[in-house]
Amino acid sequence: METLQIKSNIVIQDQSMDIIREQGRLIDWNDRLIGIVGARGTGKTTLMLQRLKEQYGFNKEALYITMDDIYFTSHTLSDLAVTFRQQGGKILFIDEVHKYPDWAKEIKNIYDFYRDLKIVFTGSSVIDISRKNADLSRRAVQYELTGLSYREFLQFSGIAAPKRSSLTDLLKHHVEIAHELMKDFKPLKHFGDYLKFGYYPFFIENIHTYHMRIERVVRLIIEEDLQFISGFNPHHSRKVYQLLYILATNVPFKPNISKLAEKTGMSRNIIVEYLYYLEGARLINTLSAAGRSTSILQKPDKVFLENTNLSYALTPENADRGTIREAFFMGQLKNSKHDIKLPSKGDFLVDDKYTFEIGGKAKSGNQINGIEESFIVADDIEAGISNKIPLWLFGMLG
Repeated sequence: METLQIKSNIVIQDQSMDIIREQGRLIDWNDRLIGIVGARGTGKTTLMLQRLKEQYGFNKEALYITMDDIYFTSHTLSDLAVTFRQQGGKILFIDEVHKYPDWAKEIKNIYDFYRDLKIVFTGSSVIDISRKNADLSRRAVQYELTGLSYREFLQFSGIAAPKRSSLTDLLKHHVEIAHELMKDFKPLKHFGDYLKFGYYPFFIENIHTYHMRIERVVRLIIEEDLQFISGFNPHHSRKVYQLLYILATNVPFKPNISKLAEKTGMSRNIIVEYLYYLEGARLINTLSAAGRSTSILQKPDKVFLENTNLSYALTPENADRGTIREAFFMGQLKNSKHDIKLPSKGDFLVDDKYTFEIGGKAKSGNQINGIEESFIVADDIEAGISNKIPLWLFGMLG
């Protein structure tokens, strides 16, 4: 226990407080059980440690632990919680919770029996709390930490600190919003940088090795995180790499499951299942036609890489600008909790209400003529007019 406290103090001491993500301010820290999930590299550990340092410092009432610590090879989480509480502990910050067997069951028991003890935990986005037998979904308040929006990238880079916009305001007042923002920074000057290396917060450390770190993140997701999914075959890791590479070199990809099965040597059902898991791991985004249900057994109609940085890291020679535009738009909307479907006309249907056609600055609206609440999203323009909106502006949603 003393060793864990020493380790906790070390990471608290080393944690920078220079930039704190706004998403951390949106968490209601008063809840007794809080789960923070998200893809590797998005800053879950940083967010949690910043809260710990800011609120508790080296106070022994709070303790940071990581579940891949060697301590837990011979001790249980439940036993630690009991000892910690007996010594005056009040809040446990648990990192990488998915790496501990039966984590959901033990956390449930701690929550039910020790009502004076709070728990904040982080876990991979591949874990599904709602499917755990312990039924944590009724107990834990869950938040998802996404990668940086374009707005946050500007803030992290020290370029500007624009306010978040809602989709409704953006669609109604995009001309005024764009011109107001342009007083503080040149949006197109920095937009290309964001598309290449602005999604994961670790770009601040070294942009020269940034894409190498993304490759490492992808490897760890496939080789480690996916192993915690019940039913995942660890012998398929190499085949999942192959599947992701095929997708990356062909996005936006309209999946032909039979051909994918033939190329990877996996069955059609396994292919569809692994597409579902890759989306859960936040490596891809999938799009289904409007009116169709989505499930683990449902083949998506279109596949994108989850963010544009993945394209430049995995297959830079295939980083087509048209593909990048669509991946950016979908990622920013999805991370802002909007529902996105594939419409019969246009590129995206958002919230079953708005239709969007994506393209370059000369993009016309011929494909969406006659459709109510339809918009052209154009790249390489600073400000729009009427129903033509600059692509970069959608980076202000997150």
